[in-house]
Amino acid sequence: MVPPRPPAVSPLDPRIAVPLRAVAFDLDGTLINSEDVFEKAGNDLLARRGHEHTPEVRGLMLGKRADEAFTALINHLGLTETADELIVELGDLFRGHAEGLLGLMPGALPLLDRVAAEGLPTAVCTSSDRAYLRETLTRFDLLERFDVLLGAEDVTRGKPNPEIYLAAAERLGVPIAEMLVLEDSETGCAAGVASGAVTVAVPNRHTAAMDFTGAAFVADGLTDDRIADLFDDISASRST
Repeated sequence: MVPPRPPAVSPLDPRIAVPLRAVAFDLDGTLINSEDVFEKAGNDLLARRGHEHTPEVRGLMLGKRADEAFTALINHLGLTETADELIVELGDLFRGHAEGLLGLMPGALPLLDRVAAEGLPTAVCTSSDRAYLRETLTRFDLLERFDVLLGAEDVTRGKPNPEIYLAAAERLGVPIAEMLVLEDSETGCAAGVASGAVTVAVPNRHTAAMDFTGAAFVADGLTDDRIADLFDDISASRST
């Protein structure tokens, strides 16, 4: 017998406020399959130096701002280049692999349509820089879908610090406890949880084994029925 699916909102979790009033999305690995591209670029970057792009290495870097991620990489592998040099090289490799590979995560557009139908304000909160954020959203005609865009330059402390999500809630004009955060990585999820937002983990194949302690639930992709249930609750609350 298949066990029943957990409810979208646990009555045992007092942090969950219904109805939700805004949605904040992570970018890489949540809306965009860029982690697949970064995997290939990272493989090339490290192969040039006689290293492998192992799950341990990816875990050190995922979800962090580039300077922090590459500083961790340099310290872990004892590399001699600066973080800035590695960032530039990875960017070149990323662009080479992006053509024909970079795309939206399954369910991203239908979910954005649902959020828009509910009239909820939206933000993208990424550890990537603002130029990359705008370029990526423009590539998929998503730029106008979001009310607030926050990148690495917009905060003094990167994820897992909650600053970026607290800033998003403030700019969207909603209490942090009534904002939904969707994140694919342990680092990003920790930021959402620490902020006090309703945080849902949406791992991909690169992040599925990570620790999502504190998340309201761990979704099976953006098409998970439990995410849809959250928006059904919003609709129901408005009709009563």
